Amino acid sequence: MSTYQTIDVAQAGPILHVRLNRPDVRNAFNGAVVDELHAAFTAASGNPTARVVVLSGNGRSFSAGADLAWMQEQADLPPADNERSAVRMANMFLAIARCKKPVVGRIHGHALGGGTGLTAAVDVAICTETCLFGLTEAKLGIVPAVISPFVLQKIGVGRARTLFLTGERFDGREAERIGLVHRAVDEQHLDAAVQQVTGELLSSGPAAVASAKELIRSVGHLSLEDAIPLTAKWIAALRATPEAREGFAAFLAKRKPNWIG
Repeated sequence: MSTYQTIDVAQAGPILHVRLNRPDVRNAFNGAVVDELHAAFTAASGNPTARVVVLSGNGRSFSAGADLAWMQEQADLPPADNERSAVRMANMFLAIARCKKPVVGRIHGHALGGGTGLTAAVDVAICTETCLFGLTEAKLGIVPAVISPFVLQKIGVGRARTLFLTGERFDGREAERIGLVHRAVDEQHLDAAVQQVTGELLSSGPAAVASAKELIRSVGHLSLEDAIPLTAKWIAALRATPEAREGFAAFLAKRKPNWIG
């Protein structure tokens, strides 16, 4: 178990569990949570024995977003310090999105405001059908500025326009429909669904999974024509690697691959 104060970090075999641990406030995050999540996911990227990270929340909810008492404190800071605080929070979300290991979100209860942002930042989000989401910042007289790039990448501008402006709440089924989460399941099946996804990730080549994350980042903004030189070099380099050779050999021999790393 970790020595963090506001999160729990523990590893079970190749799976690293990062759990928000402020259940009395529905895992709302403050400066300490921001810093500890950033540190945990930075460390996860360099962890040689972890292959998948599962982000979850202890207690009744995943995360109710930013702690409003802490947000009020930041608002009272001098402008430069207030802005630096926002940058720290943005870099926390970025550390999750850019983690070199695939990140699975186990989402339940409430995932409002920044909790919706955390859901958008992970690679694969699994939620309960009754989980409550919402980009509710407008109800407080602010906007989901820091989390907006992550949310826009997941659900697109069209859907975000409505949700940013209205601040309306929506359930897990709607989150699946708009692409915020990969799958919404009955609460009793949440852990099984998370295990199914982590099993799929562990059955894939670890270097290939990391490369796939980088491929999406590199190709997503290119035209089809501009992507060809990059993607041709990409596959040419990867299919000559030891991991790819093992994957090819295992498939042809009808056996499980022996992934290294």
